[in-house]
Amino acid sequence: MATVTGSLIDPRDAIGFVLRLGRALHTYGYPAHRLEEVLSRAAERLRLTGQFFSTPTSIFASFGKQEEQQTFLMRVTPGEVNLGKLAELDDVTTGVLRGAVGAAEGSEKIESILAAPPRYHSALTVVAFGMASAAASRFLGGGFKEIGASALIGLTIGLLSFFVGKNPTWGRVFEPVAAFTASALAAALSFAVGPYAVSNATLAGLIILMPGLTLTAAMIELSSQHLSSGTARLSGAFVIFIGMGFGVAVGDTVSQALFGQPQIARAIPLPPWTELIALVTMPLALTVLLKAHLRDAVWIILAGAMAVGGAKLGAKFLGPELGVFFGALVVGVASNGYSRLLDHPAIITQVPGILLLVPGSVGFRGLAALLDRQIVSGVDTTFKMILTAMALVAGTLIANIVVPSRREL
Repeated sequence: MATVTGSLIDPRDAIGFVLRLGRALHTYGYPAHRLEEVLSRAAERLRLTGQFFSTPTSIFASFGKQEEQQTFLMRVTPGEVNLGKLAELDDVTTGVLRGAVGAAEGSEKIESILAAPPRYHSALTVVAFGMASAAASRFLGGGFKEIGASALIGLTIGLLSFFVGKNPTWGRVFEPVAAFTASALAAALSFAVGPYAVSNATLAGLIILMPGLTLTAAMIELSSQHLSSGTARLSGAFVIFIGMGFGVAVGDTVSQALFGQPQIARAIPLPPWTELIALVTMPLALTVLLKAHLRDAVWIILAGAMAVGGAKLGAKFLGPELGVFFGALVVGVASNGYSRLLDHPAIITQVPGILLLVPGSVGFRGLAALLDRQIVSGVDTTFKMILTAMALVAGTLIANIVVPSRREL
């Protein structure tokens, strides 16, 4: 029998708990390096000898001495980040590892967390898509026309997401279809509302679907020598970029065939105070889209403000791309401090903060330029995306050295 803080645990219950924990964490967005670290710590605390190997689609887990190993393979489907359920899993895990909850009971609680219904109503989620796109348009320099068009495109993408949730077979083509819809709708709106910055509305409308977070996670995994998972995740991010670029190109072609050339004009600049509104709106939308607890909304807003403020400050001294390094460093240090202070996982505030910094929009612009045969501009922009991603990774990794993360999760 294994023991945790003086209590006895059946090894089968302990193994069952670790396996269920791994599947749940993977489902809700834990990257490979964090997942393997958490499972290793859990196995150690439960007096198990365990080895773990994670990829974006599977988890290998072995328990026992080398000559007597029992190996498990779990086929897993990459899921969306769900901060609320990650917080609940954190509570269950810390309870088991501290001896307050038995391993068998912990497994039951994990199953109940997995089976729980969505935290927010689908209508609110659709609205959050529109809010996020509107805020993104302001961050990208949009005016009132661009913000309104982006909000409408975001709402449309949210409705498509709801439809895909009801019809999973459409999930394989969701990003290209969404990109096609955004591009065609943005062009059509130029005839309804008059000339405006169509590219701003298209990009902002698609901002939530940009695989910038996936790209960043892949770069962190590669930097942490998790080569298999990092390479697979990086390939997946580029496939999504290419699919979205294809969708935008087809949308442009169809809209021009139906309506002619879109009416394009420069965005009319807005007062600086409007960016403060966007800085509150975007984190609130991310709270819903990432399914975080409402209790964490204030912390997520603060993390977003620190990320953007840190990036702006860093840009003054390091330039716009390397300024992201300082933004990631600030939000990483603050998230680890939040984790230690409130005994919650750092990922709750770190992921939303990073989402305000990820280089997805830069990469999409580079791909769009390449598709438009602007080779020099496309290569230059793509290089900036890679540089931004590496700066983000460096800031995140150094933050964990400056303020080490909490030991449980």
